[in-house]
Amino acid sequence: MKHNLLKHAMLFSAILLFPSLTNAQIKYYDASSFPVYGRATEATASRYTRLPDSLEHISREPIWRLSRNSTGMAVRFRSNSSTITARWSNIFNNYMNHMTETAKKGLDLYALDNGEWRFVNSGRPGSGKDSKATIVSNMEPTEREFMLYLPLCDGLTSLEIGIDSTAFIAAPAVESPVRTKPIVFYGTSILQGIAASRPGMAASNILSRKLGRETINLGFSGNAFLDLEVAEVIAEVDAGCFVLDFVPNASVDMMNARMEKFYRIIRDKHPLTPVIFIEDPIFPHSRFDKRIASQVAAKNETVERIFNELKAKGEKNIYFVKSTDMIGSDGEATVDGIHFTDLGMVRYSELLCPMIEELIKDGN
Repeated sequence: MKHNLLKHAMLFSAILLFPSLTNAQIKYYDASSFPVYGRATEATASRYTRLPDSLEHISREPIWRLSRNSTGMAVRFRSNSSTITARWSNIFNNYMNHMTETAKKGLDLYALDNGEWRFVNSGRPGSGKDSKATIVSNMEPTEREFMLYLPLCDGLTSLEIGIDSTAFIAAPAVESPVRTKPIVFYGTSILQGIAASRPGMAASNILSRKLGRETINLGFSGNAFLDLEVAEVIAEVDAGCFVLDFVPNASVDMMNARMEKFYRIIRDKHPLTPVIFIEDPIFPHSRFDKRIASQVAAKNETVERIFNELKAKGEKNIYFVKSTDMIGSDGEATVDGIHFTDLGMVRYSELLCPMIEELIKDGN
């Protein structure tokens, strides 16, 4: 009798466990099946890179290497899964002492909630190039729109999205952000996203969510030297607005030699599209480091002078953003006196958002 009771109890336990084991099964799908946002060009052999393959032996080596980073890109999909996981492999496994591993080489998931993009959770990477993470679980199994931001300072050789084996995954049904007339950003490490805490907190990604418009991030850490072949890539995008934020990297001599040439390449292809120039930030440590303060002042004088010369030549639809209080006046918005934390990224995006919103509202 006791043997039969034990047998029935074990059978009953197995029946109870079976559904949870079934629900725990995860099926993976190659992310290349779904649209990727934030690309300036499709002329690349690898899906998650930013410059065309034709520039491999033309661009400077640092620019080419940085172009392999998936900065500003996001995969869009929808699913009714209660769990979202990911498997991915990075290209470089870079080390940076002023940036989180999650921002550098991890993932960041958002869901569309009542028309607004809401942070869900991050995909934290492993210690090597290969990573696997459960981003979220225990959700109600209802259909949702998702956006998965890609690493800011590393690239991807592969990316798979995992869902419940009984759930579906498909291309998005909602166009959000709008893909027509994306906003193109060119700039430095700050623009690339150093030192946001996670991919979704890079300023261009914040602005994409605020504006409801796709953004393209051509930030190149330490290398925004007004390389003219990058201007050619930018000029191929049918953009709503071009934002040029190169001053933290470009020297006075570089700006004198290349700023107008860089601008003309874009303007010749897009005679009416708004172009925004941005001053060098007033870095918090320049309050104490007088050499840095002098450099910032000289570069800001140069970019404003050249901008005014363009205006005097009759250039239309060009705009200038002063950096006064760009990241606040409390000195608390950087990780190292230069690179913006999430607080700095939010303040920067709040400065730019009203201007860009006004410029793109009339069909740009």
